[in-house]
Amino acid sequence: MVAKNTICLWYDKDAEAAARFYVETFPESAMGAVHRAPADYPSGHAGDVLTVEFTVAGIPCIGLNGGPTFRHNEAFSFQIATDDQAETDRLWNAIVGHGGQESACGWCKDRWGISWQITPRVLTAAMAAGGEEAKRAFAAMMTMRKIDVAAIEAARRG
Repeated sequence: MVAKNTICLWYDKDAEAAARFYVETFPESAMGAVHRAPADYPSGHAGDVLTVEFTVAGIPCIGLNGGPTFRHNEAFSFQIATDDQAETDRLWNAIVGHGGQESACGWCKDRWGISWQITPRVLTAAMAAGGEEAKRAFAAMMTMRKIDVAAIEAARRG
């Protein structure tokens, strides 16, 4: 059954490679159909991969090989909740270590320019707690690239 709402991600030409990377990296991910262009189009030829259906962390997506016209930016990101430092490290290192780049406060980009927030649940819980606990956790987070779970826990305690 086709999802009623699907995220469409525009790629230059690597939608299938991106989808396969996400499926290998994130739990609850799967490849779907790969559709080839029935005719030439502005950024490709008949027979080229045009769209790829996939699920990333439970979210249905379509990758569109639309050419170099549009680029991704931080206005869109996937936020992935992690349970501990090991999971945080694994996902962060997979993205950054395969041609991606680090940013601040748990954000990074994959090699295709898609932004990811690798967010330990302890950070989310600290923010939800509010008050001084949230202020301390927020101040600690502002100094980080990849989130350090132990540092967030220490900040929560004061």
